Amino acid sequence: MKIDRLLAMTILLLNRERINAGALAERFEVSTKTIYRDIETLCRAGIPIVSHQGMSGGFELMERYTIGRQMLSPGEIEALRAAVKGAASVLDDPTFADLADKVQALLGGGKEARGPGVIFDLNAWSGHASTRDRVECLREAAREARRVEVRYLNMNGQESRRVLEPAMLLMKGGIWYLQAYCLLRGEFRIFRLSRMLELRETGEPFVPKVAPVIDTYEWRDDWDNAPRTEVSLRFCAEVRLRVTDGFEPSLVHELEDGSVRIVGNFTADEWFYGMLLSYGDRVAVESPRQVADELVNRAKRIVEAYAQAAEMPLRS
Repeated sequence: MKIDRLLAMTILLLNRERINAGALAERFEVSTKTIYRDIETLCRAGIPIVSHQGMSGGFELMERYTIGRQMLSPGEIEALRAAVKGAASVLDDPTFADLADKVQALLGGGKEARGPGVIFDLNAWSGHASTRDRVECLREAAREARRVEVRYLNMNGQESRRVLEPAMLLMKGGIWYLQAYCLLRGEFRIFRLSRMLELRETGEPFVPKVAPVIDTYEWRDDWDNAPRTEVSLRFCAEVRLRVTDGFEPSLVHELEDGSVRIVGNFTADEWFYGMLLSYGDRVAVESPRQVADELVNRAKRIVEAYAQAAEMPLRS
């Protein structure tokens, strides 16, 4: 609908300094002639859009122009409030609590939007105070442009010491990550906070560099080139709940006796075998045979280790 496009175009211009007709046409899948007509319609409606000519030309809104509350529905304002409250749940920063109150005030006297609401509680069930301390330390370091030193464990289990220039914190799937310029590698990289074995503020200032823009943090295939094997696993009914929580729903096949079969491609590494062993006798590897044999061998080594420990004299 045209009215939806006009509103979306206005929001887009509010969030960008300048955008040309071609980019707008591509985004909204219309012709540039339609875009020019839409711009004219917005101008007649009183929205101050400025047109610039030349190679770097395009459209932009006049400075200090904002949209009023009437442009947002109660449901949209409530969605903003829920998102801000979610941020306040994990960050010990009064700014977010104050902002949540201000957004709530936009609803008008504490009114709630009708219909099913949404709550963003970003704290993990087993939340650790140390994680919040690290987040606050890195936020402060980024804000003050001061370097930090970390002892870091990478995904291959290798330790290294890094001096970092923090740029941005990111939460993905309940896990905190840091985007920072790494002096050791000479480029921006992403670091998982839980793998920072040590974190120390150096107090050394740095000049902030332009960091790559992060809208989303997606998995890249080149991070893990290990071969994958198609594995079929059968879990007892007693652990069905844990299985459905831990595996992608498309991999889960419920059987008539209440047990669950998982069929998928996995990297048969330490994490994979550790995960299977954590289920004890509640899981059976149906195929391939080499995965089943390796799991049996690991279980035998566990039994042997405990047998040797039992034979050792107790320390006084």
